[in-house]
Amino acid sequence: MALNDCCIWGCAKAPHLGLAITFYPATSRMGVNLKQGPQKCCKRECCCLRVSAPKALTPMEDEKAIVESSGDADRIRVQPSVLKGFHKDANLIPKQLGVNGFSSSDRSKVRVAYKGLPGAYTEDAALKAYPKCETVPCLDFDTAFKCVESWLVDKAVLPIESSIVGSIHRNYDLLIRHKLHIVGEIHLQIKHCLLAQNGVTKQDLRCVISHPQVLVQCETMLTNLGVTNIGVDDTAAAARVVALEERRDIGAIASSRAAKLYGLDILAEGIQDDDVNVTRFLILARDPIFPGTDRPYKTSIVFSLDEDPTVLFRALGAFALRNINLSKIESRPLKHCPLSALDDSKEGSATSFKYLLYIDFEASLADPRARYALENLQECTRFFRILGCYPVDKTDTIASS
Repeated sequence: MALNDCCIWGCAKAPHLGLAITFYPATSRMGVNLKQGPQKCCKRECCCLRVSAPKALTPMEDEKAIVESSGDADRIRVQPSVLKGFHKDANLIPKQLGVNGFSSSDRSKVRVAYKGLPGAYTEDAALKAYPKCETVPCLDFDTAFKCVESWLVDKAVLPIESSIVGSIHRNYDLLIRHKLHIVGEIHLQIKHCLLAQNGVTKQDLRCVISHPQVLVQCETMLTNLGVTNIGVDDTAAAARVVALEERRDIGAIASSRAAKLYGLDILAEGIQDDDVNVTRFLILARDPIFPGTDRPYKTSIVFSLDEDPTVLFRALGAFALRNINLSKIESRPLKHCPLSALDDSKEGSATSFKYLLYIDFEASLADPRARYALENLQECTRFFRILGCYPVDKTDTIASS
């Protein structure tokens, strides 16, 4: 089952690529349009991908390409399969699992949901955590959460922060929206590879496809190549596009495992601008684990504070007084109630934003210090929730890579 439609915005100054007419996999439903006028779209400028979800995920018969006029460019629509393998609607997944081979009766394997296609970095993290697991690709992170909540899979893996781009705010919001528990973390060393069809050289490439953040992380090499960059939603999807398109002037940036899965050559490895590129992933489950004290543990919490000049000092002091290290502090706007009125007798009333605070601290809930710290913290909070207590990933990602 796959996406019914997606659009890649091409570059108006790269007619030699033939993007407006020919750049689409032979069996996909893709549209190539111009995002803006030629004067604003230049070579080596990252373009963006917009994905529109299907109304129903059902197999579709072969259909010929349909070219529709859309102003500055033509839109091409053909049968979908370039992104085949995604699960979009959790309510439809029982049927989809059977079609895609995920409904195996062997329940000895842990099923792990992730966002992307096979070969995505998130799947690499899932396989690092559970080497013999059965991975289930999903269209988005929200679907991965719903798969766990519906008992269709056992775990979900999602990235939460990167050493290059920082926190992934969207996924912090999902942690509070859903009721899953963090049961583990994985640190994954990211090594980007330049992929292309067999026999293609770097000099043959005129266009490179990958996730927009990945394109930025590899900007130096892409600039030296002088290619046009096109952003897609997933690195593995970029590799699959190159494999299906069978054009010698198109390359992709993805993992070395994606190259093996889609039969592509690796033209260059470790092409990112920063050698140290580590992403932290969280493992989510329906039930929490029982924390211990036999190894280092980390606890993740989220809370909102009362309105008081000293409240933040008291909240953080609950951990400092007990010598508990805070490894992460992240603030996110409090949805549906973003503003609060402050009474200032001199200046009159004013407004301020309300926030949720996400904190990771290095202590197990089995440690009395952690329990006492949380008791003190709740004295000055309006909302409080423990997201999970889990073992710290002590993997030396740099050495192991």
